[in-house]
Amino acid sequence: MKRERTEHIETDSEQATEQAGRALAETLKQGDFVAFFGGLGMGKTAFIRGMASVLAPEAAVTSPTFALVNVYAGAVPLYHFDMYRVASFADLYSIGFFDYMDGQGILVTEWSENIEGILPEAAIRVFLRQGEDPSCRHIDIVYPGESERSWKEEVPS
Repeated sequence: MKRERTEHIETDSEQATEQAGRALAETLKQGDFVAFFGGLGMGKTAFIRGMASVLAPEAAVTSPTFALVNVYAGAVPLYHFDMYRVASFADLYSIGFFDYMDGQGILVTEWSENIEGILPEAAIRVFLRQGEDPSCRHIDIVYPGESERSWKEEVPS
């Protein structure tokens, strides 16, 4: 039986959203996959910038919208994908996405709505949405059951 756990966080600034990212990063380990969901301007990159400040402190984090992937060096590499322009399974192969699913780093994807069908069951899912105040963000982090957190074998062949 799958037992997911959801953590709800509310932030009121970009800095607070980055702090939420730092807190999540402190719980991650090599091989983890974190999928981000939320519209334009919801704070996905800010959250990931906070993660990188823990995992790859020297990284200059930007959204990889045009590069499609940014690799941040740290004790464990952080692979940051933007799936906004991904329209098909073939696109994922053409950008080398599955090569990064080797369990050697921590993989994060923005615009995971576009690849939801191939997300590992073991992925941690982060949903960001705006609150009533435009600076407020509601963040739900959905953790899979602990026995599901290894996704290395789930890579399609």
